[in-house]
Amino acid sequence: MAKQCYYEVLGVARGASDGEIKTAFRRLAKESHPDRHGGDSAAEERFKIINEAYEVLKDPQRRAAYDRFGHAAFDGRSGFGGGAGPHGFGADFSESMSAMFDDLFGEFMGARRPRQRSGRERGADLRYNMQISLAEAYEGRNAQIRVPTSVTCEVCSGTGAKPGTSPVTCPTCGGAGKVRASQGFFTIERTCPTCDGRGQIIEDPCTACQGTGRVTRERTLSVTIPEGVEDGTRIRLAGEGEAGLRGGPAGDLYIFLAIKPHEFFQRDGADLFCRVPISMTTAALGGQIEVPTIDGGRSRVKIPEGSESGRQFRLKGKGMPVLRSKLQGDLYIQVEVETPKNLSRKQRDLLREFEEESNAQTSPESAGFFARVKEFFEGIGE
Repeated sequence: MAKQCYYEVLGVARGASDGEIKTAFRRLAKESHPDRHGGDSAAEERFKIINEAYEVLKDPQRRAAYDRFGHAAFDGRSGFGGGAGPHGFGADFSESMSAMFDDLFGEFMGARRPRQRSGRERGADLRYNMQISLAEAYEGRNAQIRVPTSVTCEVCSGTGAKPGTSPVTCPTCGGAGKVRASQGFFTIERTCPTCDGRGQIIEDPCTACQGTGRVTRERTLSVTIPEGVEDGTRIRLAGEGEAGLRGGPAGDLYIFLAIKPHEFFQRDGADLFCRVPISMTTAALGGQIEVPTIDGGRSRVKIPEGSESGRQFRLKGKGMPVLRSKLQGDLYIQVEVETPKNLSRKQRDLLREFEEESNAQTSPESAGFFARVKEFFEGIGE
């Protein structure tokens, strides 16, 4: 039975371009794939004939032989050298099948893989560590930073090629950025070693950037630090990272903030804590103390008589602002009663006199504790 003309199989004219042949093959392969026809034998045979026709017409040398000798070019009668095997399945059949499956099932699953990688690559993201004071975190500020980074080469405008020239398609991979090696029905795909997966090569590189499309410079950037930032806050500056390779988009710059320890305040979220030592007499008799606030002001705190170490006093709204909010934290003053030291003779005499005048009402906690201790030992003795 005479074979059908390969051009008729694909539905293209004899003078059709490679692109028209490829488009026709993909459309027919999808329509005739056995998986779409429930394993119908006629569809499977049609699928094989379509692949056979495409295997011949996609190759310039085999197509030229077919145009001259017809089907005889591949059955050994023309001297051209067959090698196509049954139904025209040559050594590169698996490669075309892999390409077809990429398009067929990639579209079905909504995740078609890119067949070609552009020579333009996005630049890397950069990190900058910045230390600020607690007061700066409270008020917010505008800071100037100097960042060494890669910027687009002005000589070649980021193309990497010498002015007046352009990158060319990689001859090894044909611009796909990857090459395939077939073994039986399986195909191994790897990055093109000639262009490193970019699909393009630069024959005459720019002398200023040596073909990379970027050069190293130190840039000065303005950074706005909002009020209420916390330790570890990350600020993103879009497009201020490393310049892209060969004109690709720039990466981002991430600024990580670290807040220096403060002389008086410890921070817990939006609240501040301040430990204030007070004298024994102030704790006993009561009084008033003056404490600093994070905004640079001062506040008075009334100490009631009989205050003990660890007692806290809350100053509402005197803490840190909440990031991106109108809320404000509180300031907590914690008093620590200081024991007198380096006493003079008169001070000692006065304290002894005070001790003699003291009773259980003066120091109720210590009196109660030692009373319980006495009862404890008496119980053991009994």
